[in-house]
Amino acid sequence: MKRKAPLLTPVPFDDSVKRPPTPQRPVRSRARSLAMDAHIEPHQHPWAQFTYCATGLMQVMVTQNDRQTTFIVPSTRAVWIPPQVQHNVVVLETAELRTVDLDPSVTPAGWTDCRVLVVSKLLRELVHALEDSQPGPRDDAIMTLAADEISRADTQALGVPMPHPEHGDKRLRALCEAVLRDPAEKSQLKDWVAQVGASERTVARLFRDELGTSYQQWRQQAILAHALPLLARGMPISQVAAASGYASDSAFSAMFKQAMGRSPSHFHVRSSQ
Repeated sequence: MKRKAPLLTPVPFDDSVKRPPTPQRPVRSRARSLAMDAHIEPHQHPWAQFTYCATGLMQVMVTQNDRQTTFIVPSTRAVWIPPQVQHNVVVLETAELRTVDLDPSVTPAGWTDCRVLVVSKLLRELVHALEDSQPGPRDDAIMTLAADEISRADTQALGVPMPHPEHGDKRLRALCEAVLRDPAEKSQLKDWVAQVGASERTVARLFRDELGTSYQQWRQQAILAHALPLLARGMPISQVAAASGYASDSAFSAMFKQAMGRSPSHFHVRSSQ
């Protein structure tokens, strides 16, 4: 049975004339408080953006190179969005959203693809400091250090890529959508392929060719995307593990910690900060 889609509340894109970064002020930070199920509709802009939630949880969907990717982003992670990449945001848990816009003069070389970055404590404080800073030597120093800290941030595979709805293989998209609806239903690729009318070898090739990953790697990202909102909403870890297809809490926790660098309890609502 398909999960019901939430009723989303559209919120306007911030297009104020003072927003765009400039060579004189190349790093600009803005804060927004957004309620659960708030939706910033698809848009793009000519500058790069680093976006994360100081608190809460968000889903960022991007379309790039004929591929759609969904990122589930907790407060310890951020999404890097290059210039002119269409994206939209859905708030999964009430959030303090932070967007950092970067002028091309300080954009790291070669960062042309979306990626998930680990937000260090220093970077978090620099982003907050930029929100109320005024032009001057202190502002210049903070912007320089923030840009450098972003360029040094560790990356993490947290995106769930999807075939393009028009140009992608329909069999692969049908399988991906089925797994996303219920990642616990089946664990092996061979168990899924019969219902989409393709061989296991064919579907494995489609994952490599269209999504650039193996089925098992893709499924792990799908499980994390499924589990993070459940943890944020306070579901007991044992139930999240079962809903993710794991027979034991320990196996789920080991996978989660290896992927996220922290245990599930860190992202559980009762353990959030």
